[in-house]
Amino acid sequence: MNWLLVLVGAAVGAPLRYLTDRAVQSRHDTVFPWGTFAVNIAGSLILGVVTGAVMAGAASSHLQLLLGTGLCGALTTYSTFSYETLRLAETGARLLAIANVAASITASLGAAYLGTAMWS
Repeated sequence: MNWLLVLVGAAVGAPLRYLTDRAVQSRHDTVFPWGTFAVNIAGSLILGVVTGAVMAGAASSHLQLLLGTGLCGALTTYSTFSYETLRLAETGARLLAIANVAASITASLGAAYLGTAMWS
């Protein structure tokens, strides 16, 4: 049963990541990967909220599997973040690469913290 919850969440998260990435990136005329940045921050916030809710007893571990592991696991993308950052550095946009790393890590951790803090 648990694997089915993860599967369903991932089946929603993966296309949501792709569609969100394309929608966000199409609105920005820059090489900075705003789409990946947006999905990673959103996923971190959702994961923080779900984790906080489970820790507070307001949600079940099944919801954490569905939304946390499945949806957020497919929505967020460390591999694309890494690839896009490497591409920025290789094409001479080293400052943007550094900004992507610093902003992504800071914003993702901050979003996860805020999500869990909602339940304390």
